[in-house]
Amino acid sequence: MARYTGPKRKLSRREGVALFAKDAAFIERKGAVPPGPVHPRARRKVSEYGIQLREKQKAKRTYGLLEKQFAKYYQTASKVRGNTGNVLMQLLETRLDNVVYRLGFSPSRAGARQMVSHGHISVDGQKVTIPSFQVKPGSTVAILKKMLDNTQVRKSLDAQTTLPEWLERKATVGKVLRVPNRDEAESGIDEHLIVEYYSR
Repeated sequence: MARYTGPKRKLSRREGVALFAKDAAFIERKGAVPPGPVHPRARRKVSEYGIQLREKQKAKRTYGLLEKQFAKYYQTASKVRGNTGNVLMQLLETRLDNVVYRLGFSPSRAGARQMVSHGHISVDGQKVTIPSFQVKPGSTVAILKKMLDNTQVRKSLDAQTTLPEWLERKATVGKVLRVPNRDEAESGIDEHLIVEYYSR
């Protein structure tokens, strides 16, 4: 499936926050100056629609999704009884690539996506190569043996990672205990603005 392959730092600058771990030091040092020429008109006040759009773009880029993929997640969330914003965040958090990232098997979501698509991850004992696969509560997620000697994987496994309470991990096997609460999902996203964007 298609994905964004352009410069990632430009995305962080555009959204005003470090969307990727490697960009944190740069954003802190240089500030979140949007890409493109500096022009007086670029300093104009952002409209309400613009604020909603930027929040949607930030969420989409944080999870590494394309426009149609993200819109489909919103459509699915809007059909589920309950708070649409919370359901949306739960759907994004329980994607297989995000679960692999949250378990500490990879230092980034992009790396986790690659591990899944290259066939290095199993769910309940079955190899899964679809990053968007929805992992259900009670499912186990594990790294296949052929990847255990990989230097980057070993480094990630040896790193001190604080797992969210909806996950548990023993060595190279993780388990989804339950659906995450909103405060256990990505904290830098205001899902209410995203709902407002799609409700126009």
